[in-house]
Amino acid sequence: MARRAVVGYGLALMLLLGAAAHGKEKPEKPLNINTATVEELQQLPGVGKVIAQRIVRHREVSGKFRSVDELVVIRGISRRKLEAMRPYVTVEAKEAEEAKERD
Repeated sequence: MARRAVVGYGLALMLLLGAAAHGKEKPEKPLNINTATVEELQQLPGVGKVIAQRIVRHREVSGKFRSVDELVVIRGISRRKLEAMRPYVTVEAKEAEEAKERD
């Protein structure tokens, strides 16, 4: 019985590693989180359809992001995940200034 468990864990590990090897292609240039679509946001590391939808919904309800750091308010985005995403996301300077002026 213990041998079956080890074999089962080994098989699960191989499947996970195989899935990681076929990971999604990261964006060529940083995505503007204030204009990116759900489909574009899904290119980011650790972001699937649900988190991408949450980002867009937050933007629609609360207005544009002033900083990439604000992504941590999205359920499912931890500081660790944000650091993995950081090289691939941006907030345009002009948009950030406009958002600050509204406050």
